[in-house]
Amino acid sequence: MNETLLRLAVSALLVAAMIGVAAWARIARPVAPLDEASARDLLAGEFPGLSPDYVWIAGDGAGVIARAGDAALVVYRLGDSWVARSMSWRLALQAPVKRGRVLLKLRDPAAPMARLTVSGVQPWPPEFQSEELAA
Repeated sequence: MNETLLRLAVSALLVAAMIGVAAWARIARPVAPLDEASARDLLAGEFPGLSPDYVWIAGDGAGVIARAGDAALVVYRLGDSWVARSMSWRLALQAPVKRGRVLLKLRDPAAPMARLTVSGVQPWPPEFQSEELAA
């Protein structure tokens, strides 16, 4: 009887330890917010061969939209990693802003929409100094 209770207690303790390890393993590692330099480094790694003319960084540093020709290069944080997609620059400029976030429809079942925070310092769509960037 005592041996059975001891086995039950040890089994319960081991199960609790396994649950604890599984919960700990799912904790996302902290990712630093993007700044201009880290955004350009991330874009260079995700889109080799493309050099962005313009870079817009989300208000919370959790995403970036860059223009490279007629393409918008979109990189945003999802969990503890980054998702990179591209879309038309024209469609990116037309993306609606709702509840302080620009909503980019990416047409990808794996990552259907990017939601990037807009701030007063970084409005969307951006206000360009030259007409060629806006077009």
